[in-house]
Amino acid sequence: MVRVASHRLEKNAKFVNSLNVFPVPDGDTGTNMSLTIQSGFKAVNESESDHVGTLGKALAKGLLMGARGNSGVITSQIFRGFSKSIENKDSLTAMDLAKAFDDGVKTAYKAVMKPVEGTILTVARYGAEAGMKQVESTNDIAEVMKAVVAGSKVGLEKTPSLLPVLKEVGVVDSGGQGLVFIYEGFLEGLTGQSGDEEYIPDERDMTEMVNASHHQSVQGQFSTDEIKNGYCTEMMVELGKNPTTDEKFDNEKLRDYLDCIGDSLICVSDDEFVKVHVHTNYPYKVWAAGKKYGALVKIKIDNMRLQHETIVDEDEPVAEPVSQEPIDYAVIAVSSGAGLTELFKSLGVTHVISGGQTMNPSTNDIVDAINKSNAKRALVLPNNGNIIMAAKQAVDLVDIPVAIVGSKTISQGMTAMLSFNPEAELDENEENMEDSLDTVKSGQITQAIRDTEIDGLKITKGHYMGIVDGKILVDDEDIIAGTEKMLDAMIDEDSEVITILIGQEGNDDDAQKVADYLDDKYADLETEIHQGDQPVYPYLISVE
Repeated sequence: MVRVASHRLEKNAKFVNSLNVFPVPDGDTGTNMSLTIQSGFKAVNESESDHVGTLGKALAKGLLMGARGNSGVITSQIFRGFSKSIENKDSLTAMDLAKAFDDGVKTAYKAVMKPVEGTILTVARYGAEAGMKQVESTNDIAEVMKAVVAGSKVGLEKTPSLLPVLKEVGVVDSGGQGLVFIYEGFLEGLTGQSGDEEYIPDERDMTEMVNASHHQSVQGQFSTDEIKNGYCTEMMVELGKNPTTDEKFDNEKLRDYLDCIGDSLICVSDDEFVKVHVHTNYPYKVWAAGKKYGALVKIKIDNMRLQHETIVDEDEPVAEPVSQEPIDYAVIAVSSGAGLTELFKSLGVTHVISGGQTMNPSTNDIVDAINKSNAKRALVLPNNGNIIMAAKQAVDLVDIPVAIVGSKTISQGMTAMLSFNPEAELDENEENMEDSLDTVKSGQITQAIRDTEIDGLKITKGHYMGIVDGKILVDDEDIIAGTEKMLDAMIDEDSEVITILIGQEGNDDDAQKVADYLDDKYADLETEIHQGDQPVYPYLISVE
């Protein structure tokens, strides 16, 4: 059951990721939940026991260790309660299964500091209630599982009426959609009846589904000034390992403290680990609180105010292999696309971490890249506003001097490299590279995935958007015309050089047409075209 559920969600993770109010194709709930359930399956698969209770415990531990994001953590808690309910069972009856789902929901609600209806919790509750009702009239375990699936779908349909922001845009919760995929996988594994492996939504479905359980779901519905707590902060603490105090761990006390410095809090623990998800303005306080009780084995931070600036990268962040020979400087850049990697290396970057919006390299990934560089000192170019904070946290976790250049875009990262001097001191390079960031304007062309209106600009699904330094300025049905309009908005009397980076969905012919337009209208400017191979954006453009 777990294997089929993991496979089913993995196949549909991209679909869940696409459900976002903001009309750019990003979102990470599907990825987070898929990686969470994969971790659970791995733990079950590695267990040598065939005892149901033991396997349930392995599932719960695997989910807790692998839980990512808000929806992933809540999913782990559903099955923590589920596994507790069956821990002494050799086999499961229909009543055992129904009660396990019911206990799982109760555990999940307790784990969330301030439960919100209209999210994955609602979907789980409706599923459990349907299962408990069904078991009153049948002893058939498959019929109970069918009821759980049907009930969860009813709950999913009700989410817009329970959460105001969903009702406003007429959509449902994607965390709940992810859970429905898991339950459908359970049913398929239990009955052996295979359903459609990959869900293909119709037009109505695509306009009705959106992620609300994770903070990214409402990016397009309010201004960044309205975000009270700007950093999505996560940590896992191994209890008792090198704690900074002798204070005995108290989950309720930790929850109460974290609730005072943030919101969207989930704080869960077992005998070995505590896992925290919280939105706060003080990530360092969260981690300091965790270190009181043990070692930080996993940490993650996302800047929610900047998450709309970059797009999902389908590749898992992977650091470059360890350098064989010691080097004086490691220059580490984050980017996605073979062409971008080659361009960065041609500019002097020594190591590239593959990562993007929803698979941001974590602090641990950046620490790993620094440690494997075998360098005496390091510079890091995040090239994404959502990665800067994680990069800064890495500075205190390595043994060599490290400077973080605050590049928020690929264009800024490349411009910064033009100021890099391998003979200069670290602080001098940091200052010069930081100063260069303001000399470049960053433009992005991508396709809108839904109709909406942002900052007074009407955006039409399927049209091409021109985004300049994070703000949507252009909507046009023609990609060339839209790109030209965006460039007109970017170019001023100080502009000298324009660079066009062709993405996976772009092509040389269209890029040349844009270059010809520039030559005709802005004859004094120099235009360069390079292959970037970046996903989602047909064209990334810099104006310097």
